[in-house]
Amino acid sequence: MAGKKETRQFQTEVKQMLNLIINSLYSHREIFLRELISNASDAIDKLRFASETDASLLGDDADYHIRLEVDTIKKTLTVSDNGIGMSYEEVLENIGTIAKSGTANFLKALEQSKKGGVLSPELIGQFGVGFYSAFMVADRIELLTRPAGSPDATRWESTGDGAYTIEEAEKETRGTQVILHLKTVEKEEQDFTDEWTLRQIIKRHSDFVAYPIRMEVDAQEPIPEAEQLKDKDGKPIGETTRKVRRLDTLNSMKAIWARDKKEVSDEEYNEFYTHISHDWTPPLTRLHVKLEGATEYTALLYIPAQAPFDLFTPERKHGVHLYCKRVFIMENCQELMPEYLSFVKGVVDAADLNLNVSREILQQDRLVRNIRRNLVKKVFELLGQLEPGDYEKFYKNFGHILKVGFPTDPENREKLTELLRYQTTKSEGKLVSMKEYVERMKADQKEIFYITGENAATLLNSPHLERLKAEDIEVLLMTDPVDEWVVQSLTEYDGKALKSAEKGDIDTTEEGNKGAYSSLFGFIKSNLENKVKDVKPSTHLKDSVACLSGDSADMSAYMEKILRATGQQAPEAKRVLELNVDHPALDKLKTLYENERENPLLQKISHLLYDVALIGEGGKLEDPSSFSQTVGDLMSRALGE
Repeated sequence: MAGKKETRQFQTEVKQMLNLIINSLYSHREIFLRELISNASDAIDKLRFASETDASLLGDDADYHIRLEVDTIKKTLTVSDNGIGMSYEEVLENIGTIAKSGTANFLKALEQSKKGGVLSPELIGQFGVGFYSAFMVADRIELLTRPAGSPDATRWESTGDGAYTIEEAEKETRGTQVILHLKTVEKEEQDFTDEWTLRQIIKRHSDFVAYPIRMEVDAQEPIPEAEQLKDKDGKPIGETTRKVRRLDTLNSMKAIWARDKKEVSDEEYNEFYTHISHDWTPPLTRLHVKLEGATEYTALLYIPAQAPFDLFTPERKHGVHLYCKRVFIMENCQELMPEYLSFVKGVVDAADLNLNVSREILQQDRLVRNIRRNLVKKVFELLGQLEPGDYEKFYKNFGHILKVGFPTDPENREKLTELLRYQTTKSEGKLVSMKEYVERMKADQKEIFYITGENAATLLNSPHLERLKAEDIEVLLMTDPVDEWVVQSLTEYDGKALKSAEKGDIDTTEEGNKGAYSSLFGFIKSNLENKVKDVKPSTHLKDSVACLSGDSADMSAYMEKILRATGQQAPEAKRVLELNVDHPALDKLKTLYENERENPLLQKISHLLYDVALIGEGGKLEDPSSFSQTVGDLMSRALGE
């Protein structure tokens, strides 16, 4: 029956991406089959879950399966499933567009990979473009799909040249069928209509898929005795077997997490990781546990070796899939892993869950809460067992999201603290744990000093650290925006309070003489009353003339900057202008003030001191032209002497 038909154009970026996929990932062509089978498996998972509450979706077909069909004459390979299927609108959303995680980011990442001489197939899975990897082997792709519970089917077709067609169609059964019109095979290239080739690919990449992957193959079967030719003695003459076509299952369908871990090879573990994560880089480490007793569950969890490109995008999903007795319940199960461990990938199979459980029920389920608590504990143990080099790789990829646990999970704050790593003023770029910092503290040091900011190089040269450096006190350099929330939650470690190097007075033996400068400081404060709440001798400075500080409870300058950068309103808060009374400029300024109190230069220098302090911490001047003019005037005076 004829129906609606459209021809649509791909976006420019999508055309570029297709070109890169087709040409740049040529050496990894077989990954397309793994991706299509993974999509088919996901579609059956979704139907299996939906049918728990609506059995009518299955009709009279409860035999979940994936099927491969080859036509050596037409040179086609078809991958079909009897899963959930897609509507017309869903085809437009899921197939007509590409890479919700960001096509531009995909192109950039692929170009960088290409320049480095390493063509990374993991980009395919991480950016959700697995379906389009089939264009590496096909010059035309047809997709025919019908959603469960609906009679309406949709056909999609494209040659990958910038356009595609989509139309209403007919299909007898639910599910999705992808027909690849294969490119001409050159010598020594894989033939994807060859039975042995397909068997090997399925064994290598999809052996553990939970549903049978079937294909009609050539086989030999015995010829019934009644049909055999025999001699006078009754002995068979000629062939006793004949060639037939038989439907074979190509995968073992063994739930890898249900097997004894001693029986699972590293290669099998890594292939399963690729299957659930779409990440072609082997994981950094894994955890395979089975707990029996009051709470029964099996878990196979992985720590990725690298952060996904969409780690901080709204579309990012949690990585844990939930099963009950090997029956798929849901993907991206947020209830099993806290937000700060959402990068963990894997499977949890709990025996006593209700198959039609909802997310609302999961949140209240005592069993799920116990599993979550145990898994979080196991993940902490796993991270704590990593070799220093491996842990540093992990921390550079995931340390920033790990820190989200400080304000959100007070129960595990102590364990999270042990996982923290920071550069310090003495570590020469290396990462240091809180334990290592405390072990290196001076005998009379009572507090753990830290400073927050955008990068370590700027912080190392911060004027706030001058007095601490002079006294050989080590300072933690916190350069992640989330560190501002860490220090609000982490107020002490090992009985020692954390103290900001830019807020409050630093307890030192060298105090400035406030009395001698009180009149001058009062004058400067009156000139800056709209900008500062006080002017006082500095306990931070050794060489610089000025810096800005706050009281212990005040917001840091970096926090204010973060809030403004994210479009939030930072509360109005004046800070303290600290001046170095040991600096020769202050002595001369004091003399000028005592002898010429009406000199207009005094007012200019008051503002200049504030601007210098603001620049020293990486702040932005309100009136750069006035600053420039004042500096120019002072230079002229100095050169004229």
